[in-house]
Amino acid sequence: MLRKGCWRLRAQLSFLHRSFQVSKSGHRNLVSCIDPSMGLNEEQKAFQKVAFNFAAQEMAPNMAEWDQKELFPVEMMQKAAQLGFGGVYVRTDVGGSGLSRLDTSIIFEALATGCTSTTAYISIHNMCVWMIDTFGNEEQRHRFCPPLCTMKKFASYCLTEPGSGSNAASLLTSAKQQGDHYILNGSKAFISGAGESDIYIVMCRTGGPGHKGISCIIVEKGTPGLSFGKKEKKVGWNSQPTRAVIFEDCAVPVANRIGNEGQGFIIAMKGLNGGRINIASCSLGAAHASVILTRDYLNTRKQFGAPLASNQYLQFKLADMATRLVASRLIIRSAAVALQEEQENAVALCSMAKLFATDECFAICNQALQMHGGYGYLKDYAVQQYVRDSRVHQIIEGSNEVMRMLISQNLLQI
Repeated sequence: MLRKGCWRLRAQLSFLHRSFQVSKSGHRNLVSCIDPSMGLNEEQKAFQKVAFNFAAQEMAPNMAEWDQKELFPVEMMQKAAQLGFGGVYVRTDVGGSGLSRLDTSIIFEALATGCTSTTAYISIHNMCVWMIDTFGNEEQRHRFCPPLCTMKKFASYCLTEPGSGSNAASLLTSAKQQGDHYILNGSKAFISGAGESDIYIVMCRTGGPGHKGISCIIVEKGTPGLSFGKKEKKVGWNSQPTRAVIFEDCAVPVANRIGNEGQGFIIAMKGLNGGRINIASCSLGAAHASVILTRDYLNTRKQFGAPLASNQYLQFKLADMATRLVASRLIIRSAAVALQEEQENAVALCSMAKLFATDECFAICNQALQMHGGYGYLKDYAVQQYVRDSRVHQIIEGSNEVMRMLISQNLLQI
């Protein structure tokens, strides 16, 4: 249970759910210009409503406790999986929901209003399940995907290493075949869910240097030679553990390799294209929640004998935040459609969406904290958590500096 001092946090978060509703007269309320359902069809509006309701009822009341106590909310995520959120864009024959990339973005944006950190982990889990579903053989799909879609098991993505971050193709974790097993040695860094997850999608070197020597192998928790580093202390993202993943003569069946040898880097990058849209959508949810909280704070807080909402400077700041929010949503949804349709410029558009939206949405959250004044810096107020949880989105799934590289390479046809 939240400590008594967090009643203010509960009160603030109750605003969020009410702010997304339609009045009985059929007219939108005061947030119509940032209404996240604009442009959606009826089916999309329906599952968006389910996601917002779940975020408001199951996530928002607990997000401060998960953050402060660093709790991994397994039961809540399994409830989310019962709604189809464990394998949103995974095929239905293995338990997925079979939805589109746009549908997925809509759902993750809604969930992130309730807890950005936990939604970000759910998005990574979804990316891992999709990789198995898309690149695995039928035996692998039917073995691994069903328990992941129900979140009876959890998955982690293992690409980054202590010495290879942005230059992922230089990774050193090795996998040498001995009979019908690969023997893995090396380590991965900054792995979300590490130690709690049951399935690890590991990029490792089975061949020579460069990206063509990398393969993708599933390592299951409990495999001898698999261990984990200490739980990292982080600024945000505290509802999901982050640890190193260590391989010491870790024997994994060759049957656990996804795709062919040398195909791992391609698989990893294709996973990240969707992951970038997903994480940008999580930033979008944090920013949307922050705009709503700021709007309501300006209407209730008084200074110099008048509500802060009457101050034109603050009105202009709120207008800028709303504009950045809508622009971010549009570029994310455009990129999601491009990826779904496998358009030629999809990689560049995904990179643009991740770059623009994570930068702009963090700026929105940070401005929201500023407009809350001293209260914004207190952990009784939700806005500071949205700031902390969204900051890392400018780094993960490829830093925003790397996004600029990918965009410019596309423009210059390098």
